[in-house]
Amino acid sequence: MSRSNQAATAEKIYTPEEYLAFEREAEEKHEFVDGEIVAMAGATREHNLIGVNISSELRFGLKGSKCEVYANDMRVRMRNRRYGYPDVVVVCGKPQFDDDEFDVLLNPTVVVEVLSKSTRFRDKTEKLIAYQKMESLRECLLVEQIESRVEHYIKQTSKQWLLKIYEDLDETVFLESINCHLPLAEIYAQIEFENITEE
Repeated sequence: MSRSNQAATAEKIYTPEEYLAFEREAEEKHEFVDGEIVAMAGATREHNLIGVNISSELRFGLKGSKCEVYANDMRVRMRNRRYGYPDVVVVCGKPQFDDDEFDVLLNPTVVVEVLSKSTRFRDKTEKLIAYQKMESLRECLLVEQIESRVEHYIKQTSKQWLLKIYEDLDETVFLESINCHLPLAEIYAQIEFENITEE
């Protein structure tokens, strides 16, 4: 693509409807940020392992409950002009969707983002802020992949969130909103930090 074409593409502002039509036909995943369609980078081995570890632990812990666990591919609408794909999503009670495609979740209870070099800043700033403005959301986890560190954001009020930080592998994150425990040893099972080259 020529530089002029790149500039023209970058300047185009899409509507949410145009984004969804595009995304539902696309082979790769894209997020939507204020009119811009943003391609998602591929994930490392560690990123994938951590995501599977967390979703597996949550699925086991929530077995028999009225909660559903989605990994990687459930699109979430944070607000009208912001859509994303959390690494893990939990919804308790009846899931609410944007339309009859049932692929845009509106009412997550818990979201988990596994941080990477390419997305860390955005995930910890504007994306976290967008999550925290969701009425349904009760807890959010930001999980490092290059070190043992989990940031646990817990909603107190619509304007106040409590932050807990876990760094020791013998610690356990308790997700009170879904009554589920996540041991760091399980989150980081099979991860050898000294061998990681971050994406």
